[in-house]
Amino acid sequence: MQRTRLNTLVERTGTELTQFFSNPWRRISLILLGLLFGFFVGTAVSTTAGQDAQWDVVAAALVLFFTELTSRFVYAKRVNSSNPRSLWIEILNCFKIGIIYSLFLEAFKLGS
Repeated sequence: MQRTRLNTLVERTGTELTQFFSNPWRRISLILLGLLFGFFVGTAVSTTAGQDAQWDVVAAALVLFFTELTSRFVYAKRVNSSNPRSLWIEILNCFKIGIIYSLFLEAFKLGS
């Protein structure tokens, strides 16, 4: 690839962001934000799809497809101490966990 100014800018920005988020507290806060945003999205999807009974099956299929695809992507690679997971993969996994957790809580609320 050619060394253009745009390519150099993107590489430098990526390197600086990686160094900025290498701090453990920043990493944990980003992962927690991913979990909370996933919780919000799961609640929003269940309430908006639940209002009109025609979209329940489609929304459930999309959520199932997203969670299975994310799980396959996250857990396909072996992780050890010399090769840790990427930050973006951990955020995506916590986003998925937040969606699943919110759907469980919505099911408990509807069942009671």
